Amino acid sequence: MKSSELPRKVTVYGAKWPGDEDHQRAIRFFKKYVKPVLVAAAVDYDVIPTRQLGDLTRHVASSVVTQRRIALGIDQPPAPPLNLSNQLSEEQKRARELEGGVILVGRHSLKEYLEGLVRGWTCGLENVDREERLAQELAADGTFDEVDEGKSPVGVVDDPEVEPIPTSSRLPPSRNAALLPPLGFSKPPPVSDVTSKLLVASVNPPSTLPPQPPLLLVPFTNHIGFRYIPHMIWSFFNERDRVRAGAEAAYALVIGQTRDFRGPNSWHSDDAPLQETPKSTEGEAASGTLDSMQGGDLDFMLWSEKFFAPHSPLSSISDARKSYYSSLPSRLTAARQLARGEREMTKEEEKNPPASEVELRAERLTKESKWRAQEEGWNIVRPGMGVRWDERFRGVLKVFKLPEEGGSTGTGVA
Repeated sequence: MKSSELPRKVTVYGAKWPGDEDHQRAIRFFKKYVKPVLVAAAVDYDVIPTRQLGDLTRHVASSVVTQRRIALGIDQPPAPPLNLSNQLSEEQKRARELEGGVILVGRHSLKEYLEGLVRGWTCGLENVDREERLAQELAADGTFDEVDEGKSPVGVVDDPEVEPIPTSSRLPPSRNAALLPPLGFSKPPPVSDVTSKLLVASVNPPSTLPPQPPLLLVPFTNHIGFRYIPHMIWSFFNERDRVRAGAEAAYALVIGQTRDFRGPNSWHSDDAPLQETPKSTEGEAASGTLDSMQGGDLDFMLWSEKFFAPHSPLSSISDARKSYYSSLPSRLTAARQLARGEREMTKEEEKNPPASEVELRAERLTKESKWRAQEEGWNIVRPGMGVRWDERFRGVLKVFKLPEEGGSTGTGVA
């Protein structure tokens, strides 16, 4: 490699393992067992952080939609902060991504990644603000509606000549209204924006996909909970297995030989995917997975799903949501009474002022956003839910493979 050339660069995805509070567990596995070989081979890497289930899926889907919008001319590529002579163009950046590859640590990362690819190449191209859409949905469900029919809503009076009561749960009365343009003369949207919206609405998902970066499937399992202490002890005294698995995966990426990603009904092949096989102590985890088999690389480390089966967050989310909504009416009543001046604060409330209605709405939005993201993420990786597949992936997705003994076959990407 010349001094003016850039090294290969790979993207690393390590999704959060279900039930583990440490969202960096998979990334630490990569840095300990895979990274040393990549560093020795002068291969650069970029780690994409994820903090909760489903983050990887949402990131990949958003990246694909952005790529499609730029390719159609709807959006412009982000301008670099500095104009340098050796600045890479968008085509050169894309070529470098294809030369590098994507590292997926564990089966759960594979499930989230392919789910994101399917969403990105199937959904529309509209810019959707998830938080704004959720806020509108929550505002329309009637949770914060007034209970007593005889009372007017907070900040609203019957006399049209009287200015609304300013409260922390309502917007303050408008000021300097003369400085604002009349409602009837609002500025129409630019023609370019209208054209862009019409173009976005008329675009259909492509029938064929452009080339995608090859995938490196890195075997990874995580033992969480008291029941898996025997597995932890066995794993502690068999460090060499993880070292070998990480080194072989990194070696396959460095060599750069690839093959087609085997989709459903691809049961037989000359080369096996890079993955650990269930050990004797993991017989219980490997059993009961035949009904979830899809075939090919979609069954990568299928047996490992049993390890996060007991860590479903649905029950804890249901309990937290029930507890929150049972206490919300009393908190909302107190906030409105204090805002209307119907009563004074108690001594306890003076020490710890209760939240206003605006703060309660923001709190609910934050909690619901977190709960729904966790539910969505769990439904992607939960045991029994197969890996998302699209027939357009055939012949487009590639997987790094170990070179065959006695010769070198396959497609090099280095």
